[in-house]
Amino acid sequence: MRTLLCAIALCASLPLAALEINQATEAELDNLRGLGPAFTRRILAERQVQAFASWADLMRRVSGMGRATAQHLSRQGLTVQGEALGSAVPEKKP
Repeated sequence: MRTLLCAIALCASLPLAALEINQATEAELDNLRGLGPAFTRRILAERQVQAFASWADLMRRVSGMGRATAQHLSRQGLTVQGEALGSAVPEKKP
């Protein structure tokens, strides 16, 4: 029984499925903790201009998308070009 409870707890802490930012709907993005309607609209507006090439590109183009927010979203399963946030992303916008 203890093993089963541990397994359930572990699964609950993992994202259910990856969510690719370049294909996610407005509703899917709004369901991520930390993204509200205004933030989601900024993401979608920039995505209409051009798909995001990388996490660095996303952070550079979307106002309010800093490293901490990107890490939080990546832990929830958000990906850019199929990739979770890596350690090589610059911390500050140029």
